[in-house]
Amino acid sequence: MYAIVTNNEITKFINHPKSMVIGDVQYPAKIFQLWSTSKLNAIGIYEVVFDDSNKKDEKWYINTNQSYDFDGNKVTASYGTATPKAHEDTTWSQQDSDDGDLPDDKSVGDVKTRGLKYNLIQTLKQQVAGELANTDWYITRNTEKSTAIPSAISTHRDAVRTKQAEMETAITNASDTPALETLYTYTTTDSVQSRPLGELPILES
Repeated sequence: MYAIVTNNEITKFINHPKSMVIGDVQYPAKIFQLWSTSKLNAIGIYEVVFDDSNKKDEKWYINTNQSYDFDGNKVTASYGTATPKAHEDTTWSQQDSDDGDLPDDKSVGDVKTRGLKYNLIQTLKQQVAGELANTDWYITRNTEKSTAIPSAISTHRDAVRTKQAEMETAITNASDTPALETLYTYTTTDSVQSRPLGELPILES
């Protein structure tokens, strides 16, 4: 990606090399491959340098839009300070209603946006449902045919639910975004990967 700079101001972006007119001169697209950086700079064309130092994982944070700056003979695209996603649900307020922003099917106090912790727990519930679904047929057979459920199956299903409760508690009790990130961060010890949140038990085949 390139930028055209005129009088120290960025005036245009070029996503792909192409022919263009700068001043009264027509330049072919091949200048981007054949010309040196200094020669491109001399006619006001600068390759954009991307600075992602402020960009954070979008699972946990809301990043700003990129801003572009020409300084020190260089065009830089950078992010501002990322904002941690809200942990708790937000609700429709009386102010929303007064401003005419409250949807017709909502009331003051209804959930407006689900919080990060709610979404993480919902993802966990889906994972639990998927693991339990693998052995649901034992429950169905027991209901329809009174065939006993193997003790190993019952033990596994109980273990899944116990671990689910532990994981939900850990998510709920996380004090801030870095604490949530830590729960999900894998580390390796003696060639074994693990994370503080742990994993749901998987039924051995």
